[in-house]
Amino acid sequence: MRLILLGPPGAGKGTQAARLVEKHGIPQLSTGDMLRAAVKAGTPVGLQAKSVMDAGGLVSDEIVVGIIADRISEADAKAGFILDGFPRTVAQAEALDAMLAERGMMLRAIVELKVDESALLSRIENRARETVAAGGTVRADDNPAAFEKRLVAYREQTAPVSDYYAGRGVLKTIDGMAPVDAVSEALDAALAR
Repeated sequence: MRLILLGPPGAGKGTQAARLVEKHGIPQLSTGDMLRAAVKAGTPVGLQAKSVMDAGGLVSDEIVVGIIADRISEADAKAGFILDGFPRTVAQAEALDAMLAERGMMLRAIVELKVDESALLSRIENRARETVAAGGTVRADDNPAAFEKRLVAYREQTAPVSDYYAGRGVLKTIDGMAPVDAVSEALDAALAR
């Protein structure tokens, strides 16, 4: 199963991805983690990324898609993978589609968790409280100012990715405001179709 999870920050993508990883035994692929691993491993694409990052630049879509191409070739991703947080732009979605087509691969589903943006801030604040209560460390971006910046970036850059996939008739949407278990059930149903 090859899957993309879309939705704004705080929509529950990470929670649902973790459940799918457990259920299906496939990896959740984070572009940030993959970039760091490729740089550390010294792969050709990792070396390209390192030179760009060392110069203080943003890694190009071509490099990111190259890192994803390398990562999905690994044994644990043969049965599938979950992309959470990628693609972030329509250009990345198009590059991902082209790379997968070259490999004869298709995505099983592109699922967007639809949420009420006005309720997201309270969700983030609650997540921070629960983390502190459990003795954990709150993510640096789980505060109102940082969250608003992330939401603005999402609206400007990533929300159009949903339109791109909807326009191709392949986007499935789920109510991300439902209780976690209900979202999981809806996601399972969407993947079964």
